[in-house]
Amino acid sequence: QVQLVESGGGLVQPGGSLRLSCAASGTTFSIYAMGWYRQAPGKQRELVAAISKGGRIMYADAVKGRFTVSRDNAKDTVYLQMNSLKPEDTAVYYCNVDRSHWPPQDYWGQGTQVTVSS
Repeated sequence: QVQLVESGGGLVQPGGSLRLSCAASGTTFSIYAMGWYRQAPGKQRELVAAISKGGRIMYADAVKGRFTVSRDNAKDTVYLQMNSLKPEDTAVYYCNVDRSHWPPQDYWGQGTQVTVSS
């Protein structure tokens, strides 16, 4: 089993930045993919960004050029640097890790709220 703890959400003004972190614990040696999803009120959960252990990266079109995903394999931690935030980025952001699938879809974090508002 893998446990995920997210941090870094909050309230930010449009154009601002936030950095999300997600630390994995438990049976982490076999984690292949790590990533972030988000779910806004009344909408389906969507993939935001993902990164594999070998460095393969993908982004949703809506965040390309503004968000950067990275991971520290030694710390079993994945990050999401979010710049130039927009009100439409407001959502609960969920971390996800997976032993074999791409994009990740196996273990979920508890979610962290990101609100972009003036």
